[in-house]
Amino acid sequence: MNFLEKLEAAIVRSHSLLCVGLDPDPALMPWGKSIADFNRAIVEATADLVCAYKPNIAFYEAQGTDGLKALEETRKFIPDGIPVILDAKRGDIGNTARAYAQSLFDYFGADAVTVNPYLGYDALEPFFERRDRGVFVLCRTSNRGAADFQSLIVADGGKRLFEVVAARVAEWNRHGNLGLVMGATYPEELKMIRQKYPEIPLLIPGVGAQGGELELVVKYGMDMAKRRTIINSSRQVLYASSGDDFALAARRAAGELRDKINRILSGMEGDSF
Repeated sequence: MNFLEKLEAAIVRSHSLLCVGLDPDPALMPWGKSIADFNRAIVEATADLVCAYKPNIAFYEAQGTDGLKALEETRKFIPDGIPVILDAKRGDIGNTARAYAQSLFDYFGADAVTVNPYLGYDALEPFFERRDRGVFVLCRTSNRGAADFQSLIVADGGKRLFEVVAARVAEWNRHGNLGLVMGATYPEELKMIRQKYPEIPLLIPGVGAQGGELELVVKYGMDMAKRRTIINSSRQVLYASSGDDFALAARRAAGELRDKINRILSGMEGDSF
């Protein structure tokens, strides 16, 4: 199975477009829990409710070698049928990019990764050529400072920079394994990109703690087949409780999010899974 096949199978099996971000923060985790044990409990509690998991590598790197070992362990106990999107936002010159791709895909076993387009095509090519893996290119991100660069008007037909990024990714998508990161906090831009590129996979962070409105995300971000839209939530699920019931609370939060997404889908011209 390539990444998209694995993703589509997971969506159908779980009736879910929800991706849970595995971003372990020791300051927010229940006292005494290791990262690996915390992640294992979250995965065991939510695996039937999600279409993917998205560990952000920064939270593991911040803990040094112990954190990276925890990431390795986490990858091993995520069920084989659930794709893992490693949020690394890499982007560097050719040889370095090739080493990053080898690390993320081969060592850590990611089914897909996030990458930064700022250095251009040759910095992304080592990721793109891995046809069985997914590559999500940062396009319109969910943070407050996104507009500093992403909204700048460029010479390419007077478009904003994020529009040019989307157009380039669509041109580069020869193997069909590329997607875009589109933040939930900019729904009008999300709507425009989805209308222009109805088939391209979208990874949509920013729902919940970052303020993205779920109903607009579903209505504006959905592809026609409902198989290429991934809605990510991290803190809202992971830290639904800081007590001993954290895993049960995470399951409740994930289930509520999944069901709310599906209710919105059901109201869209009768669409549902």
